[in-house]
Amino acid sequence: MEINLNELEVTHNEAESRFETWINGQLSKLDYIEDKDTFVITHVGVYPEYRGYGVAGKLTQTGLEYAKARSLRVVPMCSYAAAYMRRHPQYSNLMRQKGG
Repeated sequence: MEINLNELEVTHNEAESRFETWINGQLSKLDYIEDKDTFVITHVGVYPEYRGYGVAGKLTQTGLEYAKARSLRVVPMCSYAAAYMRRHPQYSNLMRQKGG
C-alpha cells in the first residue's frame, strides 16, 4: 500500500478539538486542547493499518503549523508529538513560554 502524503487531506474538526484524516473510512487524528495562548497535543493516533506511512507526521505538522500561525505555545503531552518536535527543530521555539 502507498499513501501520498501530498494528497492526504487533513481537516480541522474544531467541534471535536482535533485534526483528522480519513483513509478508506478509517479515522486517524491529532487531539488537542487549546486554552488562551497554549496548544496542548494530547494524542496522535493513526489507524493500525496505516501506521508507518507518515500519516502521524502529517497530522502533527498540520497541528504545529496551526499553533505557529496563531502564536500559541505548544505543550506536546503525546510522546509521538514530543519526538516529532525533537526531530524537527524548526518547531522547537513553539515550546517556549510566551512573554518570558
